[in-house]
Amino acid sequence: MSTTPVISRRAVVKGGMTAGVGLAFAAPLALAANHGSTLPLITKTVPASGEQLPVVGIGTNQFSVSEPDELAARRDVLQSLPELGGKVVDTAAAYGDSELVIGKLVKELGNRDKLFIATKTPMRGDLSSGSAIVEQALGRLQTAQIDLLQIHNFYGFDTLLPVLAEAKQAKKIRYIGVTTSTSDQHPQLLEALGKHKLDFIQVDYSIEDRDSDKVLQVAHDKGVAVLINVPLGGRRGSLLTKVKDKPLPDWAAEVDAASWAQLLLKYTIAHPAVTAVIPGTTKLVHLQDNQLAGRGRLPDAAFRKKIEAYWAKV
Repeated sequence: MSTTPVISRRAVVKGGMTAGVGLAFAAPLALAANHGSTLPLITKTVPASGEQLPVVGIGTNQFSVSEPDELAARRDVLQSLPELGGKVVDTAAAYGDSELVIGKLVKELGNRDKLFIATKTPMRGDLSSGSAIVEQALGRLQTAQIDLLQIHNFYGFDTLLPVLAEAKQAKKIRYIGVTTSTSDQHPQLLEALGKHKLDFIQVDYSIEDRDSDKVLQVAHDKGVAVLINVPLGGRRGSLLTKVKDKPLPDWAAEVDAASWAQLLLKYTIAHPAVTAVIPGTTKLVHLQDNQLAGRGRLPDAAFRKKIEAYWAKV
């Protein structure tokens, strides 16, 4: 079996690239996308309801833009996400105007019913009027109901949790949760899982950041859905940068992975506790690549160990 060609995620959109070279890179990716789209879509169950969610969504911390070309790129992502089989859109009040941009674009596209929109409460400021925080999120996202509202990095957790429970009872939100993206908050997350009824948690996890293994196990045991942020690297650096010059192993094809992004996302998705991953996505070419990780076969426990062993050499 020949080694799958590596296609840089930046290659297709790099500003200095000539049109001819751009097409040379884009063509293999298009072929891979056409092949991969025929593979079965992978979904996982939200334990609180039995709802099925596609396992690859998007993160939107870079959606606070105003330039026409940037808005057009994000519009393409939001339009194509459900067309490619995805659904989860994760944003936050702390992401500048991302909620506003998403609300405006989704309304223009008319595809709100095809998306699972998750957002987060503010990370600073006065929380005395928790109901106003819920109403602000609804208004900015231009929706009558938010699918998931999460307390962002535990800011105001004790104050906001009963507010979110009330909003859920009033059907303004469907699910409630709490997030973190740093390992120093994992003890708080474990405590919250032990004391409170949560529908979702969101935590950092990847092939190179496995500090949350205990958190994932507890969430799984308690029947709490899990969203994974920075699955392709974050504060520790991009995982894709580390392998940009390395060929994808031939055996990646055994789990229907045709790129490094797909292999690394499949590694994380295959964890029994993980419901969906939300890699930051602002460009259509990245969306197409990532969404293919949500189709076909997933690594079993032994195959995940094989990926870990290979990555240790990287």
